[in-house]
Amino acid sequence: MSENTLDKISDLLRRARSAGADAADAVFVSSTAIGAGVRNGVTEELERSETTDLGLRVFSGKKSAIVSTTTLDPARFDGLVEQALAMAQVLPDDLFAGLAEHSLTGTHTTNTLDLADTAEPDANALLARATEGEQAALAIKGVTNSAGSSASFGRTEVILATSQGFMGSYARTSHSTSVCVLAGQGETMQRDYDYSSAVYLSDLTNPTTLGKQAGENAVARLNPTRPRTGRYPVVFHPRIANSFLRHFVGAVNGSAIARGTSFLKDKMGQKIFADGITVTDDPTRPRGLRSRPFDGEGTLAAPLTLVENGILKSWVLDTRSARQLGLTSNGRAARGASSPPGPSATNLAFAAGHLSPSEVMADIKEGLFITEMMGSSINGLTGDYSRGASGFMIRDGQVAEAVAEFTLAGNLLDIFASLVVANDLVFRFGTDAPTLRSDALSVAGA
Repeated sequence: MSENTLDKISDLLRRARSAGADAADAVFVSSTAIGAGVRNGVTEELERSETTDLGLRVFSGKKSAIVSTTTLDPARFDGLVEQALAMAQVLPDDLFAGLAEHSLTGTHTTNTLDLADTAEPDANALLARATEGEQAALAIKGVTNSAGSSASFGRTEVILATSQGFMGSYARTSHSTSVCVLAGQGETMQRDYDYSSAVYLSDLTNPTTLGKQAGENAVARLNPTRPRTGRYPVVFHPRIANSFLRHFVGAVNGSAIARGTSFLKDKMGQKIFADGITVTDDPTRPRGLRSRPFDGEGTLAAPLTLVENGILKSWVLDTRSARQLGLTSNGRAARGASSPPGPSATNLAFAAGHLSPSEVMADIKEGLFITEMMGSSINGLTGDYSRGASGFMIRDGQVAEAVAEFTLAGNLLDIFASLVVANDLVFRFGTDAPTLRSDALSVAGA
């Protein structure tokens, strides 16, 4: 990030204070993205975008307001400040608004996180990667059509500055490849996919490997039946298992706790998962998909244990939600140029267990192995859970025939308490889980 850009943002904050703001912060985000997509060997998508966004937040007494623009032109700064202060005067007081405590702000040396790759593929390289993945999938016997293959690259640079004197910046890159294909014919067609995303191109899964897996996944799903209605042990593939972490982190979001709209609001310090289960959130993981040296308020990044040995240990907090709860922010604020900070997790994961996936399902006489879920009916107040699903039967501890068109239902408190965690954790998605098993779900099928 150039010194000139940093100077401009410092100047904007000085103007805000001079115009009467008690405090202010500014965030500047500059992004470049390139994407390419093919379908059946024909280029369907080829695009490049470059965006810049500047957001200014001002505080006047207990009032605050945010304005944003797409230019970093100092000639427009005074108008931006004037608009923000005028907006603040007509908004209601917010007793919990304000900058993060200065003692909490800080930054790691960004190169320790290793977030910016020097490799920058051009459109031709992206097209070649997407094509390679699709060709590998179409070569699988039984695959009959492509639903599209894509590859992308992105680079984002972030600057955050506050009138308290904090200024931090970092850059991050992202590479991704995805392949989706169909198997079978007519109404019996089945679709499946595979994808990979990484900070560094060298960490990305080979497109041939992705394509082959996507093709094999689709063929395996052919001729599904419906399981009979009942209550079975259910095992979740890692690409689906991480959804339970998303449900969990939504329930421990500080804003939801402060509003009283979470089924976990009274569970702090209590056992909500089985013995041995740990959930962590780590923004300092090198090359992590959601790593960052500081949060959206400048608070120093640090690992956080949310669940330890099954016991709930912490909420996910930004400054405002922490003040509402009489606590201190744990550096989980996320924000955009035009929106205020809000609590958000970073690299969220279950700790790996000790059993292999085959050991997790070894004692299951009849059960389900879930590879895809769709739709969602989750009651945040009660934890009631219902989702459509597809996958395979488990018979005598082995994955068997394909099944589809059924619904899983239960309550997240019961599901969390029953979870068994396998040892096959791989950091692929930013929110990561190994294979999981629950014996607390009902199946509505045939």
